[in-house]
Amino acid sequence: MIKHLAVIMDGNRRWALARGMKAMLGHHEGAKSIEHAIKFCLESGIGYLSLYAFSLENFQRSPEEKDYLFNLMAQELAARLDSFIEKGIRIKFIGDRTIFPPQVMPICRQVEQETEHCTKLVLNFLFCYGAQQEIVEGVRKLIRKVKSGELDEQDLTTKIFEQSLWSYGTPAPDLIIRTGGRQRLSNFLLYQAAYSEFCFLDCLWPDITFDHFKNVVHDFEQSTRNFGV
Repeated sequence: MIKHLAVIMDGNRRWALARGMKAMLGHHEGAKSIEHAIKFCLESGIGYLSLYAFSLENFQRSPEEKDYLFNLMAQELAARLDSFIEKGIRIKFIGDRTIFPPQVMPICRQVEQETEHCTKLVLNFLFCYGAQQEIVEGVRKLIRKVKSGELDEQDLTTKIFEQSLWSYGTPAPDLIIRTGGRQRLSNFLLYQAAYSEFCFLDCLWPDITFDHFKNVVHDFEQSTRNFGV
């Protein structure tokens, strides 16, 4: 049984370009596909869903595209807040909060606060996120604790290290799906993915359906996970 499903939502811009649209407009269509993932998790009893919404590397994109994406995110979160609460979905943001864009930060705080009591599904948006940077920041936190005497370096364990990560509180993903035909992690949950299963789909993110999730998870449940034993 899957406890945590993680998704790299790739292909929004290619979807738009294939239809003669501006690349950034694909994000609007991609936002609709999130509903398929949420619906599937709620109906399947999956407790955690993590979506790669915006990486630290994505800051290299044009100001026009970034502004469009940030404004779209703020609008979508505000419009769906009541639905999140009604469906029992708790929203969390995982990433470097020191660089959250100003047009997004207030709604991120509001959505997190107002859904904190929800228990049916934890929906993580990995936003301003990079796995390498998460690990480095975690190491920095531990170094500070050792220097202050709060932690003895001999007592450091994987469990203690995980407590220093941005994603602390979310279990490691059982299954990671990436759409768009690319077979790489792109700096996504590198530490947490040590024993994850992977599925790479050729369909672009705006084209994903409920049945895609159903079929992928069915295949996952037929596999045997030995965790090195």
